[in-house]
Amino acid sequence: MSTPSGGKSGNPRSPAVFRDYLSQVESLFHAFQRAKLESEDGGVQVFRQDISAPCGRRERGVSKRGQRAPTPLSTIPSVYFDEYFRLENPRTFDIVSEHAEVVRQPLSTTGDDSKGARKPLIADAILQEKLSWYMDTVEIHLISSISQASASFFAALGSLRELQAEAADSVAQIQKLREDLARLDREIAVRGFEIINMKRRRDNLRKLGEATKQLQSVLSGASYCEELVDSRQLETAIHHITYVEQLASGTLDPKIHGELHWLLPNPFIGLTNLRRLHAFEGLSRGINQLRLRIRKDYEARLLDVLLCDLRRHVSSVPPRDTLARWTDAAKRARGATDAFLSTPAYMMTAEKLREELTPILQGLSQSQYLAAASTTFREAVIREIKSLIRQHLPSSTNDDNKTVASTSTQASGRRLTQQEKSSILSRNLRALSPKDAEAFFVKVYCGIGEALRRLRVQIKVLLDVTSGIKKTPSNVLTPFQSPESMDNPVVRPPSLSMGCNLQEEITQALDMSSLLEQAVDKAQLETTKVLRVRTEQIVRLGLTNFLRYLTLNRFFVNECEAVSGHSRAALKGVVNNQIQDFVSLLHEVEKQKLAQRMDSEKWERIDFKPRDAVILAHIIQSITTDPPAWTAGLEADERNSQTNGTPAEPGIAAKHDKKDSTLAVIEEEKFMLVDSAACALRGIEQYTILLASVPSMANDISTFLLDYLKFFNFRTQQLILGTGAKLTAGLTNINTKHLALASQSLSFFIALVPYLRECVRRRPSITGSDMAEYDRLKRLFQDHQSSIYNKLIDIMSVRATVCIRAMEKIEWDDEDEVHGNVSPHVETLTKDTLTLQRVLSKYLPESSARMIVGRVFVSYKEQWSKAFESAVIRTQAGQARLLRHAELLEAKLGKIDGAKQLGAHMINIVKAKQVASEGTPA
Repeated sequence: MSTPSGGKSGNPRSPAVFRDYLSQVESLFHAFQRAKLESEDGGVQVFRQDISAPCGRRERGVSKRGQRAPTPLSTIPSVYFDEYFRLENPRTFDIVSEHAEVVRQPLSTTGDDSKGARKPLIADAILQEKLSWYMDTVEIHLISSISQASASFFAALGSLRELQAEAADSVAQIQKLREDLARLDREIAVRGFEIINMKRRRDNLRKLGEATKQLQSVLSGASYCEELVDSRQLETAIHHITYVEQLASGTLDPKIHGELHWLLPNPFIGLTNLRRLHAFEGLSRGINQLRLRIRKDYEARLLDVLLCDLRRHVSSVPPRDTLARWTDAAKRARGATDAFLSTPAYMMTAEKLREELTPILQGLSQSQYLAAASTTFREAVIREIKSLIRQHLPSSTNDDNKTVASTSTQASGRRLTQQEKSSILSRNLRALSPKDAEAFFVKVYCGIGEALRRLRVQIKVLLDVTSGIKKTPSNVLTPFQSPESMDNPVVRPPSLSMGCNLQEEITQALDMSSLLEQAVDKAQLETTKVLRVRTEQIVRLGLTNFLRYLTLNRFFVNECEAVSGHSRAALKGVVNNQIQDFVSLLHEVEKQKLAQRMDSEKWERIDFKPRDAVILAHIIQSITTDPPAWTAGLEADERNSQTNGTPAEPGIAAKHDKKDSTLAVIEEEKFMLVDSAACALRGIEQYTILLASVPSMANDISTFLLDYLKFFNFRTQQLILGTGAKLTAGLTNINTKHLALASQSLSFFIALVPYLRECVRRRPSITGSDMAEYDRLKRLFQDHQSSIYNKLIDIMSVRATVCIRAMEKIEWDDEDEVHGNVSPHVETLTKDTLTLQRVLSKYLPESSARMIVGRVFVSYKEQWSKAFESAVIRTQAGQARLLRHAELLEAKLGKIDGAKQLGAHMINIVKAKQVASEGTPA
């Protein structure tokens, strides 16, 4: 077929012309589609029939084209091969028709028919030829492809038929085999299954019988275990219960079942787990109850052993031994080498306690109740600590101190409420005397201290014993055999040395630090309550009793810290508050005592007592170290001996003779003191003892000490220089002796302040500013003493002035006065001066007396010089009389050390006066 030309046909054709052609192509196209779809289903024969009747014209066309290569498909426009080729699509149809129109448009009047003219489709024969040519090309290629694939297709079809025949044979054989198997099933298998079911039933009946016997053995074993528990054979019972539980769970070792005749009278082939039976629930509860009874019994034994041991130890150790041990520990803490070392009582019976605890702890471990028992032990220890305090408390009822209200309450039969009991107990605690209160605290503190120490030993023994205890798994029976029973083994309890170690669990349950901390906390909490109730009575104790109380509390706190390893603030806080209140109250009391003593002071010299000498020696010693008597604590024998007037250090008094022993001596300097100064010295001792005993309050104590000394200085100034003693002590006047003794007291404290300063300096909390206060205090005393010296000089100066004024009134030349004696005022002045010199020499140091007398005579010289120079003398008789006054001064005062030739100077003044001779008229 040639390619159609592109010329136009002038003869339009009717669609009916293509009908025959289209019908032939349609049948061929449908045949091709069916062949394509049915090629896999064996529909090839139909396809061959459909394509076997082409028209003679097409066969001829093919034969003609067979001699050359077919036209390639690429000559056909691609639109025909489009997957979505639809001729009804206007765009597709427009492409296929090559943009031709079905009806020609009328000719344009403009004659421009060459632009955009579309060809009429119906009359266009060229398009029809192209379409026919395209169809022929596709047909040729289709026929070529079918002819090439027909050989392999029919070969595959033959193979398929052979496979179909083999499958039919296999199906027949399988059907025959099924028939044979059905026959065998009816003849052999069903009867075999019946036999197997019967055997299984027989085995189940046998197992049921054995399980029944096993259950009976379990029940009898449980009853036997209950009997053991009732007879308190706990060790045997707990092992037997283990065997019973293993028998119930079917885990009992069959190798030893013949040896457990009490549990297995007849041997069993196999054991069954019976715990899933509903009937076994009641038995399980019963066994659990037995275990609980065993655990509780072991727990009761543990508590009985430990608490009885604790109480026995506390009651067997007297408080004096505990106090001695605490005192030795305190000495060792201060570095003393003379502390007595011995084995404490709480360490004596540890081995005996270990023997008693070992079987109990083993039983608790086997019954898996060690942790719970340790918790109960903790609670019992806390209750016991509380009981140690309560058993020494006074009654919380009104039996010992009945009141009207309590009597009416008891008459009415009403029970006291807890609040009323607490109120009565508090009242009875406050009513305790200092001695009874100290005895109470000694018993409580010593009892708790020994209990804590013994508790620590008990816990160590508990941990030591339990450290080797092992736990045997509950599902394994490990018999323990002795060497003597190797040939004839006897059933023994499971070994305690095999299995998993319980050390970690035991250590956690019996945590020593935790238990001791709880015990210490409880002890200090309860004692703190008692201390708070008695605070008012405690702060009003005397210094000795308070220091004993303070030392006892310090010992107790140190013991608690040594046992638990931790410090507690509650008890320390209460005691520290009491110390502050006590120091403040003591300061006020000491000031009041000093004020009362000074108000009644007669300002007379007293003998310095040996007790006061010891106090002074201790203060002087404190410049380098605290005297042991200040820190003796509970060892109050030395303190008591001082209170009774027996010197603790006889060597101090032996250094001086009998005369000097009545004077206070500081570095060879002697002081005559009045009673109020000795009282102040004893008051100072209170502060220095507190400094040594309570170093934590050194700042406050130092402040109070300074205030105390300032108070003594101020009050002395009021009474002596301010003449207050005339009102308070009823003195007629303040004389030289009073001033001299006051000066001596001031000198004594001036000499003592440096020692006090160094005693305070050694305390860690003291700063340089605190030391400066003592320097100012010393200057304050010195200024006061200078005022007394000036007062003495002023007194004598005033007396001299009075005498001079009296002399100025004398008419020296008067005949009535010429033959008169010396003026009584001068005689009085000389007498007072001699008295001053004698008093000062007696009561003051020589240097001080010389200094004061010297200043007095300087004043005298100035005053008397003016008086003698201003005296008007006209006659020798008058001069002679004036000269007698000067000679009297020389005779009386010239021998006094420091007079500085006062009389001779006055004589020279008188002799130097110019007077008329006796024969010359005036």
